[in-house]
Amino acid sequence: MAFVHLHNHTQYSLLDGACRVDKIIRKAKEYGMPAVAMTDHGNMFGAIDFYKTAKRAGIKPIIGIETYIINGELGKTDSKKDTRYHLVLLAKNLIGYKNLMKLSSKAFIDGFYYKPRISKSFLKQYSEGLICLSACIKGEIPSLLLNKKMSEAKQAVAFYKELFPDNYYIELQDHAIDDEKAIIPTLIELAQETDTPMVITNDCHYLQRQDAEAHDILLCIQTGKKITDTSRMKYNTDQLYFKSEEEMRELFPDIPEAYENTIKIADEIDLKLDYKSFLLPKVDVPEKYEDMSQFLKDLCYSTLEEKYPHYTEEIKQRLDYELSVINKMGFDGYFLVVKDLVDAARKMNVPVGPGRGSAAGSIVSYLLGITQIEPLKYNLFFERFLNPDRIGMPDIDIDFC
Repeated sequence: MAFVHLHNHTQYSLLDGACRVDKIIRKAKEYGMPAVAMTDHGNMFGAIDFYKTAKRAGIKPIIGIETYIINGELGKTDSKKDTRYHLVLLAKNLIGYKNLMKLSSKAFIDGFYYKPRISKSFLKQYSEGLICLSACIKGEIPSLLLNKKMSEAKQAVAFYKELFPDNYYIELQDHAIDDEKAIIPTLIELAQETDTPMVITNDCHYLQRQDAEAHDILLCIQTGKKITDTSRMKYNTDQLYFKSEEEMRELFPDIPEAYENTIKIADEIDLKLDYKSFLLPKVDVPEKYEDMSQFLKDLCYSTLEEKYPHYTEEIKQRLDYELSVINKMGFDGYFLVVKDLVDAARKMNVPVGPGRGSAAGSIVSYLLGITQIEPLKYNLFFERFLNPDRIGMPDIDIDFC
């Protein structure tokens, strides 16, 4: 017997989640759970924190989001009138993780209206590598059933099953909420009729049952209401906490396969993120250049005579030395990107500082126009900026105003 929580809101569900990442992982370990998911509202703000903390604790991290999805198109003005439903998406692998990032970014950039929203058409483009759960009472399927729309609910299930073959599950939740109680039998019936697997989840918003009051206060802060306001947003339950396996198994004892599916889903997660090596930018260079290092070298030499009209062999040696160190450390792309940023700012008449910190000791930075301080004139050392014996990312301080 085992169970994994697949629907959890951490502190990154801003002013709604009252579970701190470290504590939720500690609780999962205490309960002997092999994995735990993070499904914050519409964002992945805590993904790295969650992943690293879980890995250190020996718990498999399952990164996801509870997104807000609409049936219409985001670009249309009337999309603001569309009902936004909750939908849980879990990253099955690296492809799924990248697609989650695309979906979350799109939701904030193009779909934000009170909440970061995505459309079904956009989800179609980035569904690969994802496991989909039907979400809470605010999900599309439960909402339709609550409104006695069984036919539309079946159509929605068919849509998600086609989009996520073998990776779509109907969530069963019981938080002692009247609306939930009302649709549970119909939800189970729908799952059986459509041959859709079920999975048991708890919509965890706080760690322990006694935290319900603190969470309620958090909601008051979010909505700008007083705790005494009777018409404010409020969850009429104290069951949104991180329950033990024993507590969870008391909810749906007649559907053991829905518990087993939590383990099945956790076992299918194969997401490995590398935070030990640097992922440096790769810049597209003109066709006449073989690689970024050749392009970087040409850019530097193209301004050498302008900035050093009578340059000496010593200056040339200094430049070649810096270029060789930059190339050996794999930072050619980094310098090209920084140059692009500075050039773009100047084209837009955005003031850029002349250079600050150890980067001012680099003749490459000077020739690229990243800094405007001549390093040789002031006897500045390149090694204070980059040193092959001191492995670390270059740090170019740039002031924009």
